[in-house]
Amino acid sequence: MRIALVGAVESTLCAMRAMIDADCELALVATLTPDLAKRHSDFVDLAPIAKEHGVDLIGVRNINDDTAIDAFRKAAPDYIFVVGWSQICREEFMNIAPGKVIGYHPAPLPRMRGRAVLPWTIINDEKISGATMFWMDGGVDTGDILEQRFFHVAPRETARTLYDKHMAALDAMTRGAIAELSSDNPRREKQDEACATFAARRRPSDGRINWHRPAEEIDRLIRAVGRPYPGASCDYDDGQLTIWQARPLPNTVHHGTIGQIVAMTDDTFDIVTGDGLLRAEEWDVSGTKPVRMHAVLGGS
Repeated sequence: MRIALVGAVESTLCAMRAMIDADCELALVATLTPDLAKRHSDFVDLAPIAKEHGVDLIGVRNINDDTAIDAFRKAAPDYIFVVGWSQICREEFMNIAPGKVIGYHPAPLPRMRGRAVLPWTIINDEKISGATMFWMDGGVDTGDILEQRFFHVAPRETARTLYDKHMAALDAMTRGAIAELSSDNPRREKQDEACATFAARRRPSDGRINWHRPAEEIDRLIRAVGRPYPGASCDYDDGQLTIWQARPLPNTVHHGTIGQIVAMTDDTFDIVTGDGLLRAEEWDVSGTKPVRMHAVLGGS
């Protein structure tokens, strides 16, 4: 069984390692050219592992380009996996291995089809999440399910801890998918359209903090868009304040202006939100002025 892989992020590396460990014949891996690395905050250079294991690696700007199509046709894979790739795979690419292109989505499909699923999982305060490998078709995350794993979302889950849970699920799913594909009748379970939901694209600007919102909501935003993502931020004097870790202070009443810093230690500072205080515990500041008491932070 010859497998080809498309992707450029941490999940791609996870799947590639699982394929190598399972002794798959990895015929070709396509990734982004180095100049496009900034498209993904979690971009991973796959060249070292490809070189170590003698896997052919090509850099592409668009998976639907003629050069990419030609390379995949020459590789003649039995199956193509698309893991960690934001471009739509168009008909010509899909026809390289008709009905045998497998996608990965970090959500329990059909729930949360679309983009930016990990941040939305935390922002929406989801209690259970999951990951899915599915047979790609002409829709967006609509194909039949090949492999699926579910797991709980912790009360203080962050983008990083949720990402790690997805990597563990993806490793198990990749190994399970390879075993399924080796069988005479691999799983093809239709998605229940009645349960489908959709997640919209997010940009770095969507991480802007609105201090008029409740402390719990701001805390979820900070946890949702933290590392490996760009972070939650607001204006501060002549620069920008990015908060990486914080926590609400329940049952604490402090009169002050929304966005005002009302308490400060060497390691923390407390900000007035729409319904109470939020304590910042890790942050970065761009600009020339350090964070100081009584400053009022700008927001949406």
